[in-house]
Amino acid sequence: MSQTVIVWILVILALVAANLPFVSERLMLVLRLPDAGKSLAWRLAELVLWYFIVGGVGLAFEQSIGQIYPQGWEFYAVTAALFLTLAFPGFVWRYLARRA
Repeated sequence: MSQTVIVWILVILALVAANLPFVSERLMLVLRLPDAGKSLAWRLAELVLWYFIVGGVGLAFEQSIGQIYPQGWEFYAVTAALFLTLAFPGFVWRYLARRA
């Protein structure tokens, strides 16, 4: 696979994973929570877990095409901000959209 394809797969995966906590009532798409459902705190915790899962997939992609380049804190700050930005549509749908 070329680097361009890998980057696009990773961006699409991040977009889907960032919105999963807001569209599903199950924790990590598997565990059913009690009747109260997921609170915002559960959704944010799940968002952090998805961030690390997508990061692991990205690390595996990087390993498959060559040597893993060491990153500083700036890289993680930017990727976390990007992941939060990608989660915005799901947040709007869950909390800000008016339901008829």
